[in-house]
Amino acid sequence: KFSEITFVDVRSEGVPEEVLHRALGQFGDSLLNIRSTTWRGLTEDERCKPQMELLRTYPALMKRPLIEWNGVLYLGWGKDTQSALGVS
Repeated sequence: KFSEITFVDVRSEGVPEEVLHRALGQFGDSLLNIRSTTWRGLTEDERCKPQMELLRTYPALMKRPLIEWNGVLYLGWGKDTQSALGVS
């Protein structure tokens, strides 16, 4: 079922612009991991920047995993994602 899986290290490779736009459109504020060490290290001024700018500058702020399967995006590895992908 998952014969072709590509893992992307967002810290070194970043996230393609098109994927970021789609993910922000679909998940909105949920895409930012405001519990991360990266977020805690930001100044208040940095935290006020637009989400797209933050994710471009600090890709580790994105909640993970972000999975694209058959053109659909899934965020996280919760029961809903596992069920949608037929994994349990």
